[in-house]
Amino acid sequence: MQKFLIAGLGNIGEKYINSRHNIGFLVADEMAKNAGFPFVATNYGAMCQFKFRGRPVHILKPDTYMNLSGNAIDYWLKKEKIPISNLMVITDDLNLPFGTLRMRSKGSDGGHNGLKSIQEKLNTTQYPRLRFGIGDTFHQGKQVDYVLGDWTQEERELLQTRLEICSEAVFAFIFTGLNNAMNEFNGK
Repeated sequence: MQKFLIAGLGNIGEKYINSRHNIGFLVADEMAKNAGFPFVATNYGAMCQFKFRGRPVHILKPDTYMNLSGNAIDYWLKKEKIPISNLMVITDDLNLPFGTLRMRSKGSDGGHNGLKSIQEKLNTTQYPRLRFGIGDTFHQGKQVDYVLGDWTQEERELLQTRLEICSEAVFAFIFTGLNNAMNEFNGK
């Protein structure tokens, strides 16, 4: 039976909980809530494990901070003997409008330090990822403040619906495969 590793990227700590950069953690939480299973502290982060339509699923929220996400993902891929094709990394993307989803089988890190870390540890850019648009409505020189900042009131009102759709996209990846999930959810 093929196993899956779903890695929601984010930063640990109270000050980051509601930041845009933690969208991966929020999607991971939404998936765990939908599956009805809790996260448990483990090596390199918090893990939620369950079966989805007979497929073993491991949802990871790394505790390595964004810039070292690759360490946690590499560890769990090896420990559980999960092929890279069954990895899905969920992260924020400044280049997409708020809430827009873009699932890909490969790609550059696009300047994202979490993806850069994963690329370095896995020694490849060929792994599935789901980018969640956070928009780019910040003033020049304020990118870090924006990414690590909280959602606007308007974004908060739409966020739960977007999290639900993103969660559905990842479950579709697990059950129907990457191409079908991309066709159904990209741009939504």
